Amino acid sequence: MHSALAAVLYHGYEGTEGLTGYPNTGTWLIFGVILVPIYIMVAAWFLGSPRDTKTGLLGVTYLVGIATQMWVGMLIFTLLLGIIFYGGLPRVFSFLPIVP
Repeated sequence: MHSALAAVLYHGYEGTEGLTGYPNTGTWLIFGVILVPIYIMVAAWFLGSPRDTKTGLLGVTYLVGIATQMWVGMLIFTLLLGIIFYGGLPRVFSFLPIVP
C-alpha cells in the first residue's frame, strides 16, 4: 500500500535524488551578476562623497535583515515542500528527527 501511494504521489522521484543544495549555477548567477548593482550601491555608501557612515551602516543592517528574512522563509518553505511532495527532507537535513 505504501509503495502504491508513493508511486501516485511522487511519480517515482525520491526526495533526495540528484544534486541538491548549494552551490549550483543559479547561485553563481545571482551572487555574481544580478546583485552587482547592490554591491555598487553599498560601496558608494562608504566610498562616495559625502559620506555618512551611520546611515551607511543602517542601510547595510536593513539589507542584511531583509535578506535573512527571505532566506529563512524560503528554507522553511523548501523543507515543507520536501515533506509534502517528496516524502521527506532534503539529504542535507537528514539528521533531523522528522525524516520518515
